[in-house]
Amino acid sequence: MTREQKAVDWRELARTLTPRTQAFIDGKYRPAVSGATFDCINPADGRVIAQVASCEAADIELAVASARKSFEAGGWSRRAPAARKKVLLRFAELIRKHREELALTETMDMGKPISDSMKIDIPAAANSIAWYAEAVDKVYDEVAPTGHESLALITREPSGVVGAIVPWNFPLIMACWKLGPALATGNSVVLKPSEKSPLTALRVAELAMEAGLPEGVLNVVPGFCNTAGEALAMHMDVDCIAFTGSTRVGKRMLEYSGRSNMKRVWLECGGKAPNVVMGDVADIERAATAAAFGIFFNQGEMCSAASRLVVHEDVADAMLEKIVEIGKSMSPGDPLDPKTRLGAIVDQVQLNTVLGFIESGKKEGADVRLGGNRVRQDSGGFFVEPTVFSNVNPGMKIAREEIFGPVLSTITFKDVEEAVKIANDVSYGLTAAVWSRDITTAHRVAKRLRAGTVYVNCYDADDLTVPFGGFKQSGNGRDKSLHAMDKYTELKTTWIDLS
Repeated sequence: MTREQKAVDWRELARTLTPRTQAFIDGKYRPAVSGATFDCINPADGRVIAQVASCEAADIELAVASARKSFEAGGWSRRAPAARKKVLLRFAELIRKHREELALTETMDMGKPISDSMKIDIPAAANSIAWYAEAVDKVYDEVAPTGHESLALITREPSGVVGAIVPWNFPLIMACWKLGPALATGNSVVLKPSEKSPLTALRVAELAMEAGLPEGVLNVVPGFCNTAGEALAMHMDVDCIAFTGSTRVGKRMLEYSGRSNMKRVWLECGGKAPNVVMGDVADIERAATAAAFGIFFNQGEMCSAASRLVVHEDVADAMLEKIVEIGKSMSPGDPLDPKTRLGAIVDQVQLNTVLGFIESGKKEGADVRLGGNRVRQDSGGFFVEPTVFSNVNPGMKIAREEIFGPVLSTITFKDVEEAVKIANDVSYGLTAAVWSRDITTAHRVAKRLRAGTVYVNCYDADDLTVPFGGFKQSGNGRDKSLHAMDKYTELKTTWIDLS
């Protein structure tokens, strides 16, 4: 019997886990310059997993200097694309090789079910590195059609030092969405993971070195956004910031760029996705199942969560009945139990935020059809029931602001015009969906929804070949696909006079 066929005792494995906790700078682990640390908390029981180096401006200075030195040395930035590919493919394979350790670390650090970490997060992270490795020697530069007396070459060069700031909800996936294209195109990277879930980023830095990445090409600096994050974004020797996180902090990234060296800033920020279900939806059960998993998956801690069900009044009751039925089957459980489908909220602060939104919905007059409570308090962890609101007015707080928890707001409509107006009437534009058996209606509504991704008769479909990012205050730029490589390169024109 193979290792994959055996049932892993995750609780036993957790007792032996010894995560990396120091910053990774210039190819070595080291404590923060100040010696300061912060507690890394297990969301499932509220206990301290480890004390992690709390990096600040002095640590950022060292990390950026290391990244700049490695970039200018050219051992990576000027290495042939095919040679970079070999290293990145080894890096991806090492992530796969250590999938159990990384999945366990991700679950203990962030609270998501271990089955999701094993089946989704770690494979997706490895696949992202491998996909960009395979792409890097297949993207061609250009020759401009200038005429016979000149030759104009349009080439893509690495940006230089990339500062990558990633969130806590998909720690390793989000990191690899940025590391893949940034490293493949020859940049050096300073990665700042969220202080709520820094552990897998610290471990994979070591794996990248093992794969053959030169010293200084990847540095990882755990710390808080208002210290390490600000220092990185304000640094005059950082050429590009790639950020995923809240819209509030994303706006600060733009300010930091303007106050420093006008570095490129690429933002993937919040969302308040409308999941629009027309009265002629072909399969209510399928639509309801997608709606339920669209909001309850990953505890609703997703910028792309289907948090607004915008549903035709003729099918609203049938949709809600099925969603509530599914929600009842997804009671929060121990994240280390492979049968658990809904894990823990990341920490006490986020738990309070989610519960505050639920109370707001109740006070504003929405009806609670399911859940609405904190549960499993005896565990010491941070768990919230799947929660469904009906009779939600589009002006309510729960219908307009990003909750980042398993809370669904249901808004009904009478016709297509009203549905589109409701769907677009928020400051976000990351994802959206439309369900209809009429392909003409589906196309017309999809074209009018202001979102970076519009799903038709599905939700949260995913592939590395398609870009991910948003309109409006959901940010700019795109992760995934070949388009992501544009974020980490500069276009250069070289004009040669042949006359």
